[in-house]
Amino acid sequence: MDNNQNKQESLNKLIDMIKDVDIAMMTTIDDDGSLRSRPMRTQKAATDGVLWFFTGYESGKSHEIKDNDAHVNLSYAEPDDELYVSVSGRATLTRDKQKIDELWNPTLKAWFPNGKDDPNVGLIKVTIDKAEYWDAPNSKLVHLYGMAKAAITGEKTKPGDNEKINM
Repeated sequence: MDNNQNKQESLNKLIDMIKDVDIAMMTTIDDDGSLRSRPMRTQKAATDGVLWFFTGYESGKSHEIKDNDAHVNLSYAEPDDELYVSVSGRATLTRDKQKIDELWNPTLKAWFPNGKDDPNVGLIKVTIDKAEYWDAPNSKLVHLYGMAKAAITGEKTKPGDNEKINM
């Protein structure tokens, strides 16, 4: 299997993990260089390594992406399933009308009262550069067995899968 095929399989697995996680914490870089995080709903996670989010075109995060640094980090978590994902990438801001129409959901009117034609509607496109995930079996019995085995054998317990993905 070649390297590109391995990357695509890893990316497919990553997208499958995050597609049902409702909210990601998006971290951007503020004017003073500090990190700022806020909750964002992923509108689309595509197998081409691109994630889409709606945003106010005139917002703090939009300004940070346009004017400071386009590097962002997205943190996804499903603690009940013992799933944790960190995604690093580059963000771009767009008002692409076709993409807005494609991704629009009526619940977004809570943020954009004038609908998809609201002049402040924007999209953040994040192209994944790197990602890492931790995916542990969610059975308490499996966790207890692993800890007991580690205590008896002195070997470190392996709580589940961990993989780093470089695009």
